Amino acid sequence: MSPIAFVSLGPGEADLITLKGLKALQAADCIFYPATIVKEDAISSRALEIMRELNIDSKKTIPFHVPMSKDRSLAIAAYNKVAQEAEQQYHKGLKVAIVAEGDAGFYSSIHYIFDTLTSLSIPVERIAGIPAFIASGALAGIHIVKQEEELNVIPGIIAAKNLIHKIESGKVAVIMKVSQCQDAIKECIATIPTATFHYFENVGVKNKEYYTCDTQEIIDRKFPYFSLMIIHQ
Repeated sequence: MSPIAFVSLGPGEADLITLKGLKALQAADCIFYPATIVKEDAISSRALEIMRELNIDSKKTIPFHVPMSKDRSLAIAAYNKVAQEAEQQYHKGLKVAIVAEGDAGFYSSIHYIFDTLTSLSIPVERIAGIPAFIASGALAGIHIVKQEEELNVIPGIIAAKNLIHKIESGKVAVIMKVSQCQDAIKECIATIPTATFHYFENVGVKNKEYYTCDTQEIIDRKFPYFSLMIIHQ
């Protein structure tokens, strides 16, 4: 039987999936994808939108709903349910895929599913993808790191003094969820006017991409969930 494939979809633009990832989706009998309930009878899913653009048969896609709550136990329960369903499909002899935006091994919540299946001795494989910050660098036409520069990737929550220290020490910082540290970023902008702040929203999403390195625009802006930043000294 084929291992359960964790397929990385890339940052949002369908063309940025790898050829290996696309082939895995085409070959799969069932594909689990994350979705958010927006109304009683409606869901929202970037993963599904990407697969539609790739002409993946919707009949074999299965949504799983991730509660948007600070109570992580609710999300973990949802991931455990997916792991159980994926295990059942695997034992039926079906080719199973589970998708994630960006790269499935880089700050991806589906690691809970991967770890659960591994603990059950279910064969799994992960197909690499392009994370959002790599696509952001391409969008802005910047080299994220050069020569001997060090890169710090920050998930989101960070104190202003810690961020300022990283930048002043010459490290390049990538902040994945800037909505979680808006005040720290804006304090950093005021403290280090010589740094360059590259701000991005919805990278890879058609008609929604936004990029600026104008610090006043950044200060005036409210950061949405799908936003990130690359900071150079």
